[in-house]
Amino acid sequence: MADRHLIDVHVLLVRGEDVLLILRRDTDPRFDGLWHLPSGKLDAGESVLAGAAREAAEEVGVVIAPGDLRHVHTVHANGSGVEPRLGLFFEVRRWSGEPVNREPGKCSEVRWFGLRALPADMIAYSAAGITGYLAGETFGLLGWE
Repeated sequence: MADRHLIDVHVLLVRGEDVLLILRRDTDPRFDGLWHLPSGKLDAGESVLAGAAREAAEEVGVVIAPGDLRHVHTVHANGSGVEPRLGLFFEVRRWSGEPVNREPGKCSEVRWFGLRALPADMIAYSAAGITGYLAGETFGLLGWE
């Protein structure tokens, strides 16, 4: 097992009853062609709010004020990558710009889905965060015995 845990930030861009998902292009076949939230690893020296806003800008081109991000769920995941990770999920309902695919090498499509009608072919980690958010739960485990 890895000797550290990564911290990821995930952004739920919510428009009415819809959430924005991106279709992954990944060299790892476990994740290639699966839907995921805009997300990424937290950089050293970066707050989780700044990281979430940065990832949304990098991946889908929207500008989010850190104060508009609301923490809605945390997932402690094992098996969703090389190292275990702590995923912080943030809801945002206000941003500037229209979401577009800003990383075509890592993403093949950007699409809105109903929060209660998510695609079956989602990365389990993202699905767990959205499920916890919808249930009003603040914490969940994924992949731990």
